[in-house]
Amino acid sequence: MKLYDWEIAPNPRRVRIFLREKGIDLEIEEVSGPGLALSSEYLANNPHGLVPALELDDGTVIGEAMAICRYFETEQPDPLLMGTDAKDKGLVEMWERKADLEGLHAASEVFRNVAPDFKDRGLPGQRGDAIPQLPQLVERGKARVARFYIKIDKQLGENTFLAGERFTVADITAFCTLDFCKWVELDIPAECTNVQRWYDLVAKRQSITG
Repeated sequence: MKLYDWEIAPNPRRVRIFLREKGIDLEIEEVSGPGLALSSEYLANNPHGLVPALELDDGTVIGEAMAICRYFETEQPDPLLMGTDAKDKGLVEMWERKADLEGLHAASEVFRNVAPDFKDRGLPGQRGDAIPQLPQLVERGKARVARFYIKIDKQLGENTFLAGERFTVADITAFCTLDFCKWVELDIPAECTNVQRWYDLVAKRQSITG
């Protein structure tokens, strides 16, 4: 079993943190190429052009960070990071999706449409077709991130962690999102004290520091 990784990208980082929380050790192969690109060898065998990807012993390849996390949650439930009972699982998935779609995707919208290395790569995946950068999406992405901060600040004012009183995969996605936001100078607003309290707490976890 092997995990294909791109160390600087937020989605593979989500999986690496998840695996550390589980205490799972497996072979990891870095697939970065020149500049902010994936290696030609990896792209030749992974037509989606995305990371991370998990290759099982039988040759099956599972892509998408949460699909990989779901695989390991099923294989090794302890500790449960994707919820306990039906209610908890629903809440965890809801907040993980919000962190991904409303936070990480919004920050990515800014990054992909402003970073010089992503010229003609305005959407995820490297398929060979040019996707132009759109300056209008930068401002929209910034507005989306600002709304996300306000939303999670309220939630974290009422809960220790994003989906309740337990650390879950929702916190992993949100933490990686906030670190990615720093790349585009969208750090935690001073008024979002609940977010800052939570961020400082999560940053001390061994899965983050190690």
